[in-house]
Amino acid sequence: MSLNRHLTRGRDLARTAGDHAADMFAPLTLIARGLRRHAGWARARWQATPRERRGPTLLLALAASVGVLLLPHGPLLAVVTLVASAAWKGREPKAATAPEPAPADVKLPALYAALTPYLAAPEDACPLYRPDGAYQDAFADWSFDAQGRLAALEIGYPAYFTDTEPAARARIEQVVQGKAGRAREYRFDWDQECNRLHVTALAPLPQDVPAQTWVTTPGEIVLGFTDSQATQRMIPVAQEGGPGHQPPVIWRTGPRSAEPHLLALGTAGSGTSTLLRTIGLQALVHGDLLVIDGAGTGEHACLVNRPGVHTVETSLHGALAALEWAAQETERRLAALNAARYRGEPAPTDATRPLWLLLDHPTELSELAQAEGRPDPQDLLELPLRHGRAARVTVVVAESIEAMDRLSPALRSAARARVVLGGHHPQDLHRALGVPLDVVPAAQTPPGRGYARVGAQPPTRLQVPATIDPLDEEAPARLRDAVIALLPHRDTRIEAAAPPLPAHPPQAPGAAEQQPPAGATRVELGKPR
Repeated sequence: MSLNRHLTRGRDLARTAGDHAADMFAPLTLIARGLRRHAGWARARWQATPRERRGPTLLLALAASVGVLLLPHGPLLAVVTLVASAAWKGREPKAATAPEPAPADVKLPALYAALTPYLAAPEDACPLYRPDGAYQDAFADWSFDAQGRLAALEIGYPAYFTDTEPAARARIEQVVQGKAGRAREYRFDWDQECNRLHVTALAPLPQDVPAQTWVTTPGEIVLGFTDSQATQRMIPVAQEGGPGHQPPVIWRTGPRSAEPHLLALGTAGSGTSTLLRTIGLQALVHGDLLVIDGAGTGEHACLVNRPGVHTVETSLHGALAALEWAAQETERRLAALNAARYRGEPAPTDATRPLWLLLDHPTELSELAQAEGRPDPQDLLELPLRHGRAARVTVVVAESIEAMDRLSPALRSAARARVVLGGHHPQDLHRALGVPLDVVPAAQTPPGRGYARVGAQPPTRLQVPATIDPLDEEAPARLRDAVIALLPHRDTRIEAAAPPLPAHPPQAPGAAEQQPPAGATRVELGKPR
């Protein structure tokens, strides 16, 4: 007999023995199941009995047990009765598990109850919101995602609700976000004609887009990426998951730009310095940079001694010298452009090449200048801000949102392109962007997440690309290599060293002689102020 036949016969014998054992022990299994159910019933009754009644109940049970023991054949009859009852109880099928309630039946009643104090009025004869009401009376349509989270909701509200007051709407939005989950962003669309509020949960923006060369025209700067509903334009991007297309937030600069300067506000770690690096790498393709690092953290040290970068200053002395040179350069460019236009000649190249002034936290240098009795660096920005569009000079400032009041009025009025990064109160966002947002930010925002408003356009969500500092050794190597690949390099074997700035920059005929500031090309990183 072969081994396979032995194994097959062994399996058959084991199966037959198991079936016989199951048939033999079936009554015992039945009785055990019934006893377990009796015990569960007794435990539930005991827990449901109040504490003050448990003593008399226990005394009555003991008296009944003694009575049964005193009866002729009482213990035997009690055991037989218990076994028969257990066998009968064990025959009952196992109770089916109650289905889980729908997400709408769990979350929407709580939201309805939370909105009732704000949308109900005692004098309303037929209120939409009342303490004993149902959420179906006020909510017209809703949907949930696969995780059971609210995806969309249409809320009706009474006509007497003051939906034109921002404070009243902010209360309702705060309640809805609190009940729907503060981990996501929500768009609130108030239909004041029909007294309807449409709530939509927004999908998170991609965070895995590294720095790269964007498909844009000269003068266009990619600030980041937004929702596909906010723009019809798509550009190709290389992401961690593979190539794809994303909707960009484009800032158009140049002599015909309506918003030639930009102001970025945020908090520590929100990504304002990352935004400056993103803009600087794109500006270096067709222009020159002048960087002022007022915080002195060395976030822009990767631009030191790069072709096209005039200087990277961190000290007050160097910043004043560099900004004074920038003001004189703006005057020189204006004079050269006016002279060329007067003679009917093409504008000189050195006057049309874009010049970018990147300032990171300039208010810290302003406070230091005030303490030392020296000129405010922000005052030197007035000329580039006022005539920068004609002179091809663009000013980009990154500052803390708490220090917005310390910015000069000229800077706040001229920088009409605004970016706010990080999580802030809706009132702070309204003040920074100039208009109220229809999106309530999440409680926790990743670095580089915020909102952008260019000119009179409505604000849009924004996710800045991961343009990290390549000198940060703790950053992922993939992101560092992406930034290093975009930095302009000088190969001394095949290229001559870049000439320093001329002592006397070219001037148009009739223009006043200008002296560049001493040390305009000096790089002073980490020098104590």
